[in-house]
Amino acid sequence: MFFLDVSAWTLQNILIRLVAAMVLGGVIGIDQGSKRRGGGARTDASVCVGAAIVMMTGQYIEIRYPGAADMTRMASQVVSGVGFLGAGSIMVSGHQIKGLTSAAGIWICACIGLAVGIGFVDGAFLTTGILLIGLHIMPVVEERLYQYSGYVSLYVEADEGGASAEFLHRLKMDGCKVDRFDVDKSGAGIQSFTILATIRLPKDLKRDEYIEELYRLQGIRSIDIM
Repeated sequence: MFFLDVSAWTLQNILIRLVAAMVLGGVIGIDQGSKRRGGGARTDASVCVGAAIVMMTGQYIEIRYPGAADMTRMASQVVSGVGFLGAGSIMVSGHQIKGLTSAAGIWICACIGLAVGIGFVDGAFLTTGILLIGLHIMPVVEERLYQYSGYVSLYVEADEGGASAEFLHRLKMDGCKVDRFDVDKSGAGIQSFTILATIRLPKDLKRDEYIEELYRLQGIRSIDIM
């Protein structure tokens, strides 16, 4: 253990585990809620405490009725079952999928709760700290790396009548590497197409200025960077 051993089955340790689960889940929920993401403090704290009590119930059964239950099986049911809750936070909005990080946050809250429930509180605290640091640092690192990579994903709405072909021709003429170019009809009765494209821009092209140039092409209604 690093700094705290609460694995012994005592009333004090049970209370410490439940409070620790509530605090750690609440901290993660508050962090996500402050960005208007995820289920918030109450949801994440509830998931964490629920997972902790499941793990403690498994330990209690093992103490009172040795061999009657498998704690690892109970933990696996929590890890798989909480996926249904996480799936509820994933939304498909037009051409974007939102909520994947929130769903992962709910899942990891359950994992932290299991760790606390069995008495591995020090590992739970370290995991929470690393998670929060990572959630704040990763977006900055991703943005820097994506800018240097030159790759960009575009969602384009184009008029019917060769606009999509003209758009692809322009990309190739400008030296863009086209990794993906999917054209689909927006819907029945709507005279427009949607284009999902992933391209790599040449180093001499600036992303925002080039997107503005593409927007001026005839037949292009809108361009969004995904």
